[in-house]
Amino acid sequence: MINLTIRQLRYFEMLARHGHFGRAAEACAISQPALSVQIKEMEETLGTPLFERGARQVQLTAVGESLVQRVHDILGAVDELGNLARASSSQHLARLRLGIIPTIAPYLLPRLIQHLAEMNPKLDLHVRETQTSRLLNEINEGRIDAAILALPVSEPSLTEVALFDEDFVLVRPLEDDQKPVPKRSDLQKMRLLLLEEGHCFRDQALSFCNRPHDGLDGSSLTTLVQMVASGMGVTLIPEMAVDVETRLAQVSVARFKDVMACRTIGMVWRKTNPLAEQFGKVAEIVKLAAEVDQDVAERGHE
Repeated sequence: MINLTIRQLRYFEMLARHGHFGRAAEACAISQPALSVQIKEMEETLGTPLFERGARQVQLTAVGESLVQRVHDILGAVDELGNLARASSSQHLARLRLGIIPTIAPYLLPRLIQHLAEMNPKLDLHVRETQTSRLLNEINEGRIDAAILALPVSEPSLTEVALFDEDFVLVRPLEDDQKPVPKRSDLQKMRLLLLEEGHCFRDQALSFCNRPHDGLDGSSLTTLVQMVASGMGVTLIPEMAVDVETRLAQVSVARFKDVMACRTIGMVWRKTNPLAEQFGKVAEIVKLAAEVDQDVAERGHE
């Protein structure tokens, strides 16, 4: 009988992900020698090397490659057992690993964290900010519990809960402030600044403008707004970002009147997760936090 520990499987998964003993050890919050010992013991138990050791990185052997998905599945099942126990023992979440995309995180998180703390003071909250594709992978692999992002994601394994719709606004140079709000077709003639590849908001903006992208890219909404202030073009940003991103920028904000420009924000989690009921309650808190922010924004525009 082969005796492998859950700890060894987690260390194996982390080393396979990072390809580096030092980074994997840091992610596991242990020393590099301790990680090396556990991996070596795992290899001795299985009777075969799982990694090829190089001077700067490690690579999976053929046997190691064949184990990766199975180890993911085993650890996912272990996490599900823990979730099942927590779901049956309490109506409140003890821990929440929440993912959120970059075009939402800076604007919603402060209010959301405050609401979550008020509703559940003992909640151990871990936040992961990254792009949609990575969040979906991490949910499916059990590395995070749920994510706040733009819908739809169309993943059969995930529950999608729509929370609110959010308008896009046009940010243009300050000297354009008195000009009429351009029509959708007019945007095709302008130099449009967008987020770099991988951001779902980029794709949504391109879809709204109905055009290929031939302008400049930025790594964040902050960068895009500053580029507009420098006279490099125009950009679209979500409504929740307006107050934060334009407060100190010399730009004009224009809202479309005769055309729908918006995205749907929602929360997703695995359908098999036993904590689905608690996640539904978190989704309601997210919706409440967003409503407060929208009320503040509307009063600011009056």
